[in-house]
Amino acid sequence: MKIVQGDSAVRKPSLQWRDGKNDFAYLLEGDSGCIDNFSLVLGDSREGFHSPRHRHNFEQIRFELTGTLDYARDGKIEPGMVGYFPEGVYYGPQTVEGEAGSDGEVLTLVYQFGGASGGGFVSNDEAAAAADELRKRGEFKKGVYRASSADGSAPNLDGFQAVWEEIMGRPLEYPQPRYDRPFVMNPRNFAWLPVAGQPGVYTKSLGVFTECETRIEFVKIERGATFSSSGMQRGIFFVVEGAGSVHGEQLRRFTTTYSEPGELMSFSASDDVEMLYVGLPRLELLGQSSR
Repeated sequence: MKIVQGDSAVRKPSLQWRDGKNDFAYLLEGDSGCIDNFSLVLGDSREGFHSPRHRHNFEQIRFELTGTLDYARDGKIEPGMVGYFPEGVYYGPQTVEGEAGSDGEVLTLVYQFGGASGGGFVSNDEAAAAADELRKRGEFKKGVYRASSADGSAPNLDGFQAVWEEIMGRPLEYPQPRYDRPFVMNPRNFAWLPVAGQPGVYTKSLGVFTECETRIEFVKIERGATFSSSGMQRGIFFVVEGAGSVHGEQLRRFTTTYSEPGELMSFSASDDVEMLYVGLPRLELLGQSSR
């Protein structure tokens, strides 16, 4: 079990292979080199950020807090909306637009994790080190890595693909997509449903994805109520608004909790609480390694 306060997390530059300003506040990370590695960050993108149309060999979920992310043909994710980006599926290009926060920030909660293909997820530290090595032999420009070669024979690669291949030492083989496009969801159009046996607690289920059961839902706890999670799979709760407590720790905006299967989380609300819950895929069902 882990509990972190997202409003005090230290930010540092990231996505060094993309154009424009993009800082990450690192909230949670898994175990590097494992099939079920994951990362959860608060991303702050500014005007001028650009990412070309590309795909990944891992999964992503994005929850927009301020500003708007424009994914061209795949739609826009506006404040309060959630996007699910399956592995192997192209999306973008991505740009930043819309009304930002008071200091110009465009905040997005970004989950990244290994998907049902078993490809795993490389850690942020590994990716940063690989990007530094690649710069010694070429450059990142407009999200693409261009290696230096006397005869110009070196192929251009998507920035992430170049980083992954530098880490792994082999070509990246993308998984066959299970879906034909990303999902953009508007939680406002989903109804709150009561949780049996837990008065004052409600959920909105946005969906369960792939055979490994990645779950996306919202939880609402009314003032004075208590919510106990099921503990059926690895799960992350992120407080959107409200106040209370969780296992002796303060519960406030951006409080983030992580639990392993079998660990029950108990949340008490001193004010109405709304949380986003992501149940990470049950990759233990695959019985294979990412390396």
